Order: sequence, then C-alpha cells, then structure tokens
Amino acid sequence: MSDRLAVYTTVYPGVEQYLPSWYRSVLAQTDRDFDLWIGLDSLTPKAVLQASGAEPGSINFITSQHGSPGQIRENAISLLVDEYASVVFVDSDDLLYPTRVESARKGLDDHDVVGCALRIIDETGHDMGVTFGPTIEEQFSSLLIRYNIFGLSNTAYRNDVLRRCLPLGDGCEIVDWSLVTRAWAGGASLHFDQQPQMAYRQYSTNIARVLLPFSARHVLAATERVIGHYRCVLESEFPVTGTCVDVLRPAYDRALLFHRKVNESNHTLSSYVAELNQLTPRYVWWWCVAHPDLEHIWRN
Repeated sequence: MSDRLAVYTTVYPGVEQYLPSWYRSVLAQTDRDFDLWIGLDSLTPKAVLQASGAEPGSINFITSQHGSPGQIRENAISLLVDEYASVVFVDSDDLLYPTRVESARKGLDDHDVVGCALRIIDETGHDMGVTFGPTIEEQFSSLLIRYNIFGLSNTAYRNDVLRRCLPLGDGCEIVDWSLVTRAWAGGASLHFDQQPQMAYRQYSTNIARVLLPFSARHVLAATERVIGHYRCVLESEFPVTGTCVDVLRPAYDRALLFHRKVNESNHTLSSYVAELNQLTPRYVWWWCVAHPDLEHIWRN
C-alpha cells in the first residue's frame, strides 16, 4: 500500500469546459506527493487529456463499462482503498486552492474524515461572496441527520474507514452523504476545516443546489434524492446499525411525510417554495427539504 495520497475525481459529459482550470489547480498544489486518479463516466482517457491539457501518463484512469454515477464512484473507491492509505476527493468542475492537499493531509494526521469549507463561484468562476459550511457551533451528530457538508469535492478519508463504509448498494445515489453517514455511525473521527480550500461551482444543472432561488422542480427532485439517501443507509443490504438508527429513522419518516404533502397539493408546494426563497439561506447541501421553519405550511 502506497504512503502517497490518492487524489480522485470523476469526469462526465459536459465537464470538459472546466477541466483546464481544474487541472491547473491540481498542478498548483503545495503538496505534490499524490497520484491523480480519474473515474470515467462516458468519457475516454483521450478526451480527458485533450480537454485538460494533461500529458499522457500524468493521470491514472479507472474505466467503468456500465453502471450508474453512484456505482462508477463506488467502483473507483473500492479499487483505491486497497492501494493507498488515504484518498482526497475533489470535483472536476471545481477548483482546488493551492493548500487543498496539504491541509487534507494534515487533517488526516488526527482524524479519520476531514472536510473543508468551500467558496461558492458561479458558472464562469466569479466568486459569489459566500462560503459553504456549517456554523462553528453545530455538532456533526445533529447536522448529518438532515444535511450534508462532506461532499466528494471537499473531503479526505483514511482508507481503513472508507473500506468499512463499502459496499453502498446499487440504489445509492448520494454517495458522499452515505459514506460520511456510515463513517459517523461507525464511530469515525470527523473534522471540518472552516478555512475554504476549494471553489465550488454552482450553476443551473447542479444536483445539490444551495443558492437561492429554488424552484418547485428543485425542491421535488432534492426531496426524492434525500429519501433515497435514507433508504440507502437504513434499508440497503448493509444498513447503518446501532444508536444512529434511532435518529435517522424519524428523519426518514419526516422526509416521506413532506414528500407526500407537497405532491398532494400544488398550493402547498408553491407556498412552501415561495417562503423558502424568503429565508436566510443555509450553505449546506439539502437544506431546502422539509425546512423546520416552514413546517406550518406542509404539516397542516
């Protein structure tokens, strides 16, 4: 097993335009003691090298002949955990700040899983003036029940912990949240660096939107994915067990109730979305689903 870190990302059709700036940010790392791995989702190594400007041999590719986006990522992770002691995850449409790998390595000296704050940028790379992450006083044990801050753009894992989080199961769509939930439930040490180490790109087709405004379509799609997440961690072949189930099960039931209410009534959904867009936003993933300040709309 290599003492070097693995830095891993996934590429897919549509990301090509962002690869040159992403790859430049990889090359600009203060800590270069890592191997770069890319999982291929419907792109070829040749296309990635051409789009990024990388030299042949500078990138290790993992090719999946079939599978969902979640399965492609899980397959890549299952290969890397046997070759490296740790993996740093980054998204190929985002930008690494120069100390991203260095700070991840330092965090992993003392913790099993480390995440970092993200500066949010728009599609063109313009800084939106806001930072993604939890408030300082929030506890992971309460936040991870309903939201996620540990993505496949801003985390790093010790591989002994990562290995215990697998397999996720064929129906797992929100890989990042499922991984950290399993790690948390298994007693892993989690840490979040409030210093931004990545620029996180938000645009119209983001699956996990955090910026206002939300549309009814965004809310419904996010709700279905959140329900799928709970199903993955609670009802898969290898579910989360122990005391964490006692807090995750009510959150699952709550999301199911919300989903039923907003699907039964267009008025409920439109009222919810209108008031949601008036709230002070949370810069964490999935905060738009069943917001606690808006229960008067959908519970009644």
